[in-house]
Amino acid sequence: MLGVLAGFFVVWCIILVGMFVGRRGILGENARSVLSALTFFVASPALLFETLSKATLHDVFAAPLLVTAVGAIATAALFFVIVRFLLKRSVPESLMSSMGASLANSANLGIPIAVFVLGDASYVAPLLIFQLAFFTPLFLMALDATTSSHRTTLLGFGIMILRNPMIVGSGLGLLVAGTGWQVPELVMQPIHLIGGAAIPAMLLAFGMSLNDSRPLQASAGRRLDTLLASCFKLFVHPALAYVFARFALGMEDQALFAVVVTSALPTAQNVFVAASRYQTGLTVAKDTVLITTIVAVPGMIGVALLLA
Repeated sequence: MLGVLAGFFVVWCIILVGMFVGRRGILGENARSVLSALTFFVASPALLFETLSKATLHDVFAAPLLVTAVGAIATAALFFVIVRFLLKRSVPESLMSSMGASLANSANLGIPIAVFVLGDASYVAPLLIFQLAFFTPLFLMALDATTSSHRTTLLGFGIMILRNPMIVGSGLGLLVAGTGWQVPELVMQPIHLIGGAAIPAMLLAFGMSLNDSRPLQASAGRRLDTLLASCFKLFVHPALAYVFARFALGMEDQALFAVVVTSALPTAQNVFVAASRYQTGLTVAKDTVLITTIVAVPGMIGVALLLA
């Protein structure tokens, strides 16, 4: 238990440094976008490749992937029913807020939590692969079908998935693990060094993003939607994952802890990117990302205490 709390302490220390650096403008105006690009396109794919190349495929694709899929889909479906039929929101807005209630920040916060708290980046791989390869494209296809301004073909979605650096790094790592090929040490060393930049850069950029944000403005008229989406992401989603993993699959100990913690991750920042693209649910997307981001780490500490 002390090791888990120590992991959260390390994560929060780096986040606070990022907030300080961002508030003082030490790295300049574009620091956050540069750090985010570095992690997304270069460092994170290297880290995922190294981690997954040494993983056991059964541990990645068996029960954890099933829990990830069931938990996310059940959360999104339940939330959609509530906002669509009880709050009477439009279908596109209901889809967007459902995305915010169920899509987790598997990269920028998920990878550091997996490394420092769970002890292995491979614990977040099922979530990352499920979201990037299936869940996010599913939401985008539904949004395409319900808005008139954008239309994307299945081929376009396939290309989008295959061009994602996280998917490429994960796929190559799983390919190496599946074939049993040993990557030469001379090749793995630079990959290891580049991947080592991912976590500090992610957390510093994450801390910078927390400055000067004010959620739940009364003028937006979506406070209830935002609070409901935040509660679903932080409490309902991990609760559903726990029930399914514990009682349907019989998972215990570290495996159970890992799937619940990854389900309790905050809303992914690309939900706001999607809301901006489709021009629907902008307020709920932005505020849900911010609120869940601030509350998620204390919430995951609570999960750790409950499951200890």
